[in-house]
Amino acid sequence: MAAWDDIPEDEKPFQRRLMEVAAGYAEHCDVQVGRLFDELDRLGYRDDTLILYIWGDNGSSGEGQNGTISELLAQNGISTTPAQHIAALEQLGGLDVLGSPKTDNMYHAGWAWAGSAPYKGMKLLASHLGGTRNPMIVRWPAKVTPDPSPRTQFLHCNDVVPTLYDLVGVTPPRTVNGVPQDPLDGASFAQTLVEPGATGGKPTQYFEIMGSRAIYHDGWMASAFGPRAPWAAGVPGGIRDWSPDDDAWELHNLDEDWTQNRDLAEQHPKKLAQLRELFAIEAAKSNALPAGGGLWVIALHPEQRISTPYTSWEFSGDTIRMPEFCAPALGNRNNRVTLDLSAPEHPGGVLYALGSNAGGLTCFVDDGYLCYEYNLFILMRTKIRSTVPISPGARTVQVVTQFAEARPGGPLNVTLRVDGSVVGEGQVPVSVPLLFTANDCLDVGTCPGSPCRSTTTTGPRSRTTAPSTACGSSTPRRGSEVRDAGRVRNTRGTASSRVRASPGRSRGPRRPRPSCTPCASPRRRTAADRPDRRPAG
Repeated sequence: MAAWDDIPEDEKPFQRRLMEVAAGYAEHCDVQVGRLFDELDRLGYRDDTLILYIWGDNGSSGEGQNGTISELLAQNGISTTPAQHIAALEQLGGLDVLGSPKTDNMYHAGWAWAGSAPYKGMKLLASHLGGTRNPMIVRWPAKVTPDPSPRTQFLHCNDVVPTLYDLVGVTPPRTVNGVPQDPLDGASFAQTLVEPGATGGKPTQYFEIMGSRAIYHDGWMASAFGPRAPWAAGVPGGIRDWSPDDDAWELHNLDEDWTQNRDLAEQHPKKLAQLRELFAIEAAKSNALPAGGGLWVIALHPEQRISTPYTSWEFSGDTIRMPEFCAPALGNRNNRVTLDLSAPEHPGGVLYALGSNAGGLTCFVDDGYLCYEYNLFILMRTKIRSTVPISPGARTVQVVTQFAEARPGGPLNVTLRVDGSVVGEGQVPVSVPLLFTANDCLDVGTCPGSPCRSTTTTGPRSRTTAPSTACGSSTPRRGSEVRDAGRVRNTRGTASSRVRASPGRSRGPRRPRPSCTPCASPRRRTAADRPDRRPAG
């Protein structure tokens, strides 16, 4: 990981701004939480309301790696350089664009290291605190008198529900509607709210994520870093040969060394052996084995990501906002999308869109011309535009996607057809191995989320643009199977200056819009049919 002094001077404004945006957002969140507190006070609920305010769901994140304008690059194992991000950012409007809907930025992992200090870990590391430890503030004026003593008990989020049950006198049922319930994993820390030195939480807690793992027990923690450093771009080297049995374990006495600076594994081998056995027991009880199982899809087999079992879809006109995991994999599987249109003169609008401005694909009509754009996380855009406009009348549009090389991240050949005739074709040099987005969807006939496409649509029939050297997928994998996603067919939609989803209805001609505008009628929208795709993990 680069030190600040190692960062080139022309890159430092970008790296500084990434952290400034994150700090500003954190301050913004804190202010909004304060507004909630103020409103509770105004309503008269202050004294009788218990508030547990946990700052963050994990520690500082290293998923920005070397600084990024599109965080999902890390999850897809695509290696890039800061120069590529800076160049792409300049095309979007420069540093002021960071933090806006146009980017999905995340700061350099060096800021995560600084943000977690004095701990040694960060997000995606279960082995060291910093990735798993967060501050918690409790307010309950009627019951808890503020005192200056920080609580040092080792607590976990799974202790919160048992604490609430304890405070309100609820005994969780052992069965619900005849179904046996799993026992709660946590333990109450209610007494610690009024007695700083009281026992709270449970004596044992395990942690594991993608091979990084740890076990806490009675003040001691044993941990193994695992095969993957969150700040390292691309697929970890040697991951196919990694075995959790080969990992070195550390041992720390947190009561005396809460930042895990002194490894006591050699001094206390028996204690380490006991804790490693305890980890195996706890992980087995919680179905967390095999250790490192989360790497299977992300690092080794993205084609096996979670997906639906379907190989074809036919959507009704009111289907929108389908999460990417539930939808056909239009961006990384062989597929064919078919849409029946009734086109007027000079139609325009969105036919379908998957993903968002930070990464996705879309097919749309611009002043009568059929257009397709594949947005590889802002850094590379492939645009295909038909050579001729769509003629008025009933038309069948097809978008056919096929791997040029059958491997995750391999290039895709995309062909546009109207009534069976090829009107445009091009190649996407690098495809998305895993997924475009963690929070956006597939929509047909409209694009209510952020637009996948850039604002310009004119130009060559087919072109791929990248701000600098084209980013490549990490470690090409040969021989991976890619199933034909089958036929994706859309319910009939009418295109009247905007492509509409409702058959039989039409509007007068409208001017085509330059970005992802709705193609569906206000009340009924078509959803494009889509190919089968496996769920991303």
